[in-house]
Amino acid sequence: MSITKKATVLVAGLGLVTLSACGSSDEQSAADSKTVTLVSHNSWAASKDVIAAFEKSSGYKVKVLKDGDAGQAVNKAILTKDNPQGDVFFGVDNTLLSRALDNGLFQPYEAEGADLVLPEYRADEDQHRVTPVDTGDICVNYDKKYFADRKLAPPKTFDDLIKPAYKNLLVTENVSTSSPGLGFLLGTAAKYGDDGWQDYWKKLKANGVKVVDGWEQAYNEEFSGSAGGKKAKGDRPLVVSYASSPPAEVIFADPKPATAPTGVAEGTCFRQVEYAGLLSNAKNPEGGKALLDFLISKQFQDDMPLNMFVYPVREGAQVPEEFTKYGPQAEDPETMDPAKIADNRDQWVKSWTSLVLK
Repeated sequence: MSITKKATVLVAGLGLVTLSACGSSDEQSAADSKTVTLVSHNSWAASKDVIAAFEKSSGYKVKVLKDGDAGQAVNKAILTKDNPQGDVFFGVDNTLLSRALDNGLFQPYEAEGADLVLPEYRADEDQHRVTPVDTGDICVNYDKKYFADRKLAPPKTFDDLIKPAYKNLLVTENVSTSSPGLGFLLGTAAKYGDDGWQDYWKKLKANGVKVVDGWEQAYNEEFSGSAGGKKAKGDRPLVVSYASSPPAEVIFADPKPATAPTGVAEGTCFRQVEYAGLLSNAKNPEGGKALLDFLISKQFQDDMPLNMFVYPVREGAQVPEEFTKYGPQAEDPETMDPAKIADNRDQWVKSWTSLVLK
């Protein structure tokens, strides 16, 4: 976001299930025991028939609570962990995973089918507090028409973004509230190292980078290449988004274009993995376990890409043709060891905030 990541205006998310009031506490308790609540960021989406199949086979009704951008949703989940809003949280990624684990957000559970998750996406294998669900690349996207009209080559790398030719063209997200924003910061830290990333951001700031709170605002309001926004298009032809955003632009266009109207600067990508976990103090842990099993089932993993525009993590899951044609994964994305993220993230966010927002 999900890689995916993850045009929430472009895709139709699963609506909330409205529960009717029951006449007694016993009846309410019985109803609650058959409802499993998933808490997620705004990019959650799934096919209704796939959710219906889970509900029929498991006996649980699914209720979904969307709670803002991923960073905001994780922070709120931590603050409410003693009395959680739901049973399962989906959408904590590798940039924020250690924060969630260190704060005791999840309880251990090894989901059925966890052995079929590709090894490179597994985490916390000694305790199984999280289950990998999807992966994607956070990258700068560009508006092809803007650059073609001006006969200007779009940027390809981090270094390109600080060149005068791209002054005042890039919009990104606040790293303290947005997972793609944080992923972009980590990509620069991986590229330029502990001693170089701050100097890079000084140059990026001098080159007119614009910062907004979250992905939806950046992509659907500020980016000139988005077709999914409810408001008028913005004037920034460069945006921090996902490698899977171009396929979304094609799939939801009417009529469908022969080529994607947006492209990806492949030298700016950072590999993201998203996880789900059984919340500590979940009121319906058995329902939560069933839902986690489902999230890495082949049925859900096959369905997920064209709903949340992320890649599956299960061995043998299908990747849509549109992904390989319009939004292939980066061949050499920036990555970072989770332990290094855990050791440095909070200080990097603090330094970034002081450097960029003040």
